[in-house]
Amino acid sequence: MTAPRTVPAWIGLGGNLGEVGTAIERALAALAALPGTQVEAHSRLYRSPPWGVLEQPPFVNAVTRIRTGLPAGELLAAMLAIERDAGRRREAEQRWGPRTLDLDLLLYSDASLCLPGLTVPHPRIHQRGFVLVPLAELDADLVVPGQGRVADLLAAMDASAVEALT
Repeated sequence: MTAPRTVPAWIGLGGNLGEVGTAIERALAALAALPGTQVEAHSRLYRSPPWGVLEQPPFVNAVTRIRTGLPAGELLAAMLAIERDAGRRREAEQRWGPRTLDLDLLLYSDASLCLPGLTVPHPRIHQRGFVLVPLAELDADLVVPGQGRVADLLAAMDASAVEALT
């Protein structure tokens, strides 16, 4: 019997309400507990200014690389359940407003997907220093389909406001 096929996926984690570091740790553990899924690496935590709605606390962000046998849609559903378990209520939130935990499927192998409720690569990955900085920590040579290398995307923007936390 052959082992099920697994693929790498990169997930952005963040939040700015409550104990975000703890929420991210719990989210990493929940991701590792998904069927056929292992957390292979994760970045340090980074603080960044709010994006979209500016009148809110700074965000704490990280990126993790997992290996999973789950299809992209099932992975997304599991990620949304992890958010709900952390107290997030998307239906009650303001877009780009404060949140306890945000999980974004950034990349799913080298796939380009456009499914209901899911676009991969994440459509704004190239605009977000708070994603590119921790992603570059994991793999600066990673190629974002249709966009280019992470290092080149990061070099094309000012990400100086994204600072590593100790």
